[in-house]
Amino acid sequence: MTRLVHTRAELAEARSALTGTVGVVMTMGALHEGHESLLRAARERADHVIVTIFVNPLQFGPTEDFDRYPRTLDADLEVCRRAGADLVFAPAVPDMYPGGAPQVRLNPGPLGEDLEGLSRPGFFHGVLTVVLKLLQLTRPDLTFFGEKDYQQLTLVRRMCRDLDVPVEVVGVPTVRESDGLALSSRNRYLSSEERQVALSLSRALRAGAEAAEAGRDAGAVLSAAHAAFGAGEPGARLDYLVLTDPDLEPGPVQGPARLLVAAWVGQTRLIDNAPVLLHPAS
Repeated sequence: MTRLVHTRAELAEARSALTGTVGVVMTMGALHEGHESLLRAARERADHVIVTIFVNPLQFGPTEDFDRYPRTLDADLEVCRRAGADLVFAPAVPDMYPGGAPQVRLNPGPLGEDLEGLSRPGFFHGVLTVVLKLLQLTRPDLTFFGEKDYQQLTLVRRMCRDLDVPVEVVGVPTVRESDGLALSSRNRYLSSEERQVALSLSRALRAGAEAAEAGRDAGAVLSAAHAAFGAGEPGARLDYLVLTDPDLEPGPVQGPARLLVAAWVGQTRLIDNAPVLLHPAS
């Protein structure tokens, strides 16, 4: 049975009753099949699963969609029950930040100011601050993050390593719809026409991955991805399309790499990424 709690005191009491290993899945709600894959992974690895549902104001800029971000708690609870979560923590903003917006926030370092951090200043300061707070409150053995938000996953891993947070950070592969679109809570903002335009992101990643599989070098892989992005339905505005190493450092000449893309489709900003294996330049 899945128990819902809203306050720190309720969470502490419920958490103290959980024995064995505990996994936590942190979400902002509007749960979809991608979140369910995180819950299934947690269920497989941990004796008990905690889900947090909190739309974190610290990670939204002044022109972003905090007020319109979907809040669907009843439907989210049904997803959690179906996946076998033991506990759902859904605090209000004053429960998470009882003293108001925190004056002390996590500095994500140079990586946090690049890619998403460059396009959304302060974003990862807010993300890492709330993640660390939730790790402190839930005290898990494992925490599960989707690879779709690959920069977030990378920074959470680095934070836990650098600050000696005693938790294993587990990455879970991106879940996609049948046409390749990565599942995202923001997809519901897209009109039917915009949804077709949004396929430009996954099309670019697929073209880059295919170029890598064909033995092309890093430059050719990136060129193929750019060409495929521009060949789709008009209307997607590219923010970035880059090739990096698996830790988001400058791209390797050969071996494992990561291809990442972000673009605006209408008023909705989408991100996606994929692993690639690079061959050396011939």
